[in-house]
Amino acid sequence: MKDNEDTIAWQFVNDDDAILYLKSISVHNVHTAKDTKTETTTPSTSASSSPSLSPYPSSPCDVPDFVPLATSSSADVDVKLPIAKVEKQAEEDHTATSSLLWKVPPSKKSLRTHNPIRAIIDPIMQSSVKCGKERGDGKDQISLALGDPTAYGNIPPCPTIISAITQALQTPSIAAGYVNACGAPEARAAVAKHHSHQCNGNDDEGSSTLEHTVPPDDVIIANGASGALELALSSLLDKDTILLVPRPGFPLYQVIAESHGARVVHYDLLPDNGWECDLQHIEDIAKEEESYKLNDDVVKRVRGIVINNPSNPTGAVYSRRHLESIVRLAERYQLPIVADEIYGDLTFDGSLFHPMAMVAMELGGNVPVITASGLGKQYLIPGWRIGWIVFQDNKHGALHEVKKGAQRLAQVVLGASHLAQMAIPAVLVPSGEDDRIATAKWRAELHSTIQSQAHLLCSLLADCHGLEVIQPQGAMYAMIKIQVDKFDDFVVDDVSFMKLLLEEENIVVLPGRAFGMSSDEASSSSCYAFRVVFCAPENVLMIASKRIALFCQRHGVSVVT
Repeated sequence: MKDNEDTIAWQFVNDDDAILYLKSISVHNVHTAKDTKTETTTPSTSASSSPSLSPYPSSPCDVPDFVPLATSSSADVDVKLPIAKVEKQAEEDHTATSSLLWKVPPSKKSLRTHNPIRAIIDPIMQSSVKCGKERGDGKDQISLALGDPTAYGNIPPCPTIISAITQALQTPSIAAGYVNACGAPEARAAVAKHHSHQCNGNDDEGSSTLEHTVPPDDVIIANGASGALELALSSLLDKDTILLVPRPGFPLYQVIAESHGARVVHYDLLPDNGWECDLQHIEDIAKEEESYKLNDDVVKRVRGIVINNPSNPTGAVYSRRHLESIVRLAERYQLPIVADEIYGDLTFDGSLFHPMAMVAMELGGNVPVITASGLGKQYLIPGWRIGWIVFQDNKHGALHEVKKGAQRLAQVVLGASHLAQMAIPAVLVPSGEDDRIATAKWRAELHSTIQSQAHLLCSLLADCHGLEVIQPQGAMYAMIKIQVDKFDDFVVDDVSFMKLLLEEENIVVLPGRAFGMSSDEASSSSCYAFRVVFCAPENVLMIASKRIALFCQRHGVSVVT
């Protein structure tokens, strides 16, 4: 090899950020003699001077069977490696280095998506031990937090649904193929009939009876009520628009809205008034955020308001009078209503469920309502993911384009499971008298069981030191207020209460903060509270209540008045 001929060797260098990269260097006067010294250039450690990461020169190099191992200094080198080994090492390290440097950015939508429950609960639950034997105190973990009525297996799903799916499976061709993205015709027709009703309307001539008929085309079957809400809100919201949501309320509304770049504004629920909506607060928000100018056009900033009835997490069921007040306010400020009615008529103690769309129709049909519902909670099949939205427009056709948008968005997912959709007509519009009777009997037993368990848990917790139960009227939840002034310094808010209760008694509840509650005294819903689910068997509820009572006694203090 000629004396001045350059040969390329490969060297690892650490840059200023300690990232490995490959750099080619010139090795002058390479000789095969054992003791020949190699002269190298000192590589730069500056990231700005990093060369191309091409692993090999464009043409083969004239290299010896052995090459010196270059270093990051100009010192003499007498360590030699076989060239095949050097090349192999260089190739492997380049592959690893390239992987380190190749970073794919996530979408902005994914970065905007955060679930407040997970942010609060996950760090606390990571250190929990479910097994009492492992804890050393024999206290197995009891969860009163999970909103899954089937979690303990003590309440079976509706048998009519099981029968319908079993029959469909015996004839696979019935439900094996694709269906319209908006749902199977039979399922959409059943939902439409279920949401059609007679209304006691008011018109210019006085009271009258109106027939509110929902066409199947106004129905979209979705993957659970959560998927239905995603469709509804996605068809309503744009970046920088506003959605009004309840506080405390189901956090999914906020998750969906913010993922689209929309802004959520919370309106308060009133704990001392059965968790009814704070109508004055809603009106104040509507006035403040009503509209903005865009290219000399006035654009509605608030795109809708979510009303959850029966309520998660409060268990409230709104009276007709209260719903009428909400409708009138929505009409005054032109607020479309998104009615989350997944719990439907799952009520007790004489409370009646009034569909929001029916109330709006009876008041003149001036307010558009998008209803989200499903079978999961009312028929105890939440894992089957069967939900729907119903566009119940006002007499001006305000939702026409929104509905078309939702139908287009439905094509992204291509609908819920065809097999699962077979359950919808089976229970909403049963074809046989036996199915109708069996479904009605099962629903009556379900309501009785839920009511009994609600009474048991709430009565036991009401006797606990420092706790105040706000009696639920429906769904499967209750909110329990924490009077922090009646506890020691270890219990300062709802999150510390939840954390300590888990550590000491292995009971899981959800703090009010997970549902948007805060200690802000300006908020009419301000208080410390936690949510419980009363779907567990009675013996489990009794054990859990006893542990909570012991916890409250242990941390309780007397309040001097």
